[in-house]
Amino acid sequence: MMRTPDGNGRIELTKFHTPPAVRSEPEHAPANTLGIRRIMFAVDDIDDVVARLHSHGAELVGEIAQYEDIYRLCFLRGPEGIIIGLAEQLS
Repeated sequence: MMRTPDGNGRIELTKFHTPPAVRSEPEHAPANTLGIRRIMFAVDDIDDVVARLHSHGAELVGEIAQYEDIYRLCFLRGPEGIIIGLAEQLS
């Protein structure tokens, strides 16, 4: 996870070791396809953001998951097929 210089944004870089990366497909390519396939955003209220994105045609990929008592995470696929990750830090 990299933070932007102003501290307000973060960029997550991911490298898949297994399974090996696969060729890009025109639509609904797997998350481990080579290239920029998704971007993740930190949000304050994941349920609200998911509802608002759903109204614009985004669909959950899987479900909203909780990682210990630290984060709630989910992935959505937008109408163009791009995967968006959301992370809500729990207090």
